[in-house]
Amino acid sequence: MTQTWEDETSAGQRFGFGANWREFLARLDQGRIRQAEDSVAALLGARDLGGLRLLDIGSGSGLFSLAARRLGAAVVSFDFDPDSVACTAGLRQAHFPGDAAWTALRGSVLDSTFLDGLGLFDVVYSWGVLHHTGQLWAALDNAAQRVAPGGRLAIALYNHQPFFTPLHTALKRLYCRSPKPGRLAIALAYALGAGAALAVADLLRGRNPLARHQASGLPRGMRFWHDVVDWVGGYPFETSTPQQVFDFCRARGFELRLLRTVGGKSGCNEFIFLRQAAPDLRQDQGRDSGPCASS
Repeated sequence: MTQTWEDETSAGQRFGFGANWREFLARLDQGRIRQAEDSVAALLGARDLGGLRLLDIGSGSGLFSLAARRLGAAVVSFDFDPDSVACTAGLRQAHFPGDAAWTALRGSVLDSTFLDGLGLFDVVYSWGVLHHTGQLWAALDNAAQRVAPGGRLAIALYNHQPFFTPLHTALKRLYCRSPKPGRLAIALAYALGAGAALAVADLLRGRNPLARHQASGLPRGMRFWHDVVDWVGGYPFETSTPQQVFDFCRARGFELRLLRTVGGKSGCNEFIFLRQAAPDLRQDQGRDSGPCASS
């Protein structure tokens, strides 16, 4: 019998992102919304997204769907986590009630039939999501297929670290399988360690270490604590190198337009690809095979 989202989260096989996003939205303010707008505008190189269709895969809190809609895009948001769907739908109701140009759905990026029913989009946006599906390369393949010719694929994927990736995977698995007090202890320990390291780095650079905990301190309108919980709990967890992602997308007819890497550090590499034409299927190594190249 196929397991549901509820079965997987109860068994510690999947992190409940939506519960964390509910707490994040309880303190959402206009400053963070504007910061999210700035992030989307900078990423896509325009503040006027009027006339564009944007697909937000794994919408989470719904904040970036909201930002794209406020910038004028027609938005389709979906997530596998029902709590995340409720978060996105709640933001839509609060800011764009009854708006036909913003749809919030529940679905999986691994469900080709569901995706085919959505059509093609000028922008397919999936930030820090595809590596949490348990089938990264199938998810990336499906996301790429939703980009219209001439459209853009905007993604962020966890960087592969030969030494740390297995440790991070074990930490996330432990978090998801622990009872609530254990999860809190893991998150607090990580927050204290990461917070101390960041504070020292800020002081060495002559910066105020408290500034990053203000509304304008973290990128994309995020909050430090919710970022910590999202990080330590984010399971399933897969990583990739920039070269692997580049090769995979190039074989499907995409041209790299922007790349921001974290070097050899932990974090997400950010990509924007432009779809030039229909992919050359002769170069496709298969949905489940993943790329062969690495760096």
